[in-house]
Amino acid sequence: METRPKFNYDEMSDTLYVSFKPGKKATGIELNEHILLRIDQDKREAIGITFFEYSLLVQKADFGPRSFPLTGLEQLSTEVRELVLDILQSEPVREILALSTYTPTYSEAVPIVFLRSVPAPLVG
Repeated sequence: METRPKFNYDEMSDTLYVSFKPGKKATGIELNEHILLRIDQDKREAIGITFFEYSLLVQKADFGPRSFPLTGLEQLSTEVRELVLDILQSEPVREILALSTYTPTYSEAVPIVFLRSVPAPLVG
């Protein structure tokens, strides 16, 4: 039985906490300076996501949604990087984050994400 994510926004710190499995122990993976993915490596599943400077992440851009490179993936082992990319492309994470690729040259591929869904009470 899948439950809906729980959203908790702290206005003072401009941080949005999203919990898929509240209270479960998790390993934090820093995707970039604004996004922390919490996962259970053994079960290969997302436990939650924390968005720092949330208002920046959801700020409108001139052309489409604002995207952010996943610079933290460079610090991970190949195995953990592949696990994280799998989790990012799976439910429930993909309901919230959209994974894409920026290709500055034919030989470069930079994974990027943008915030896909914003809880109604937080839209402001």
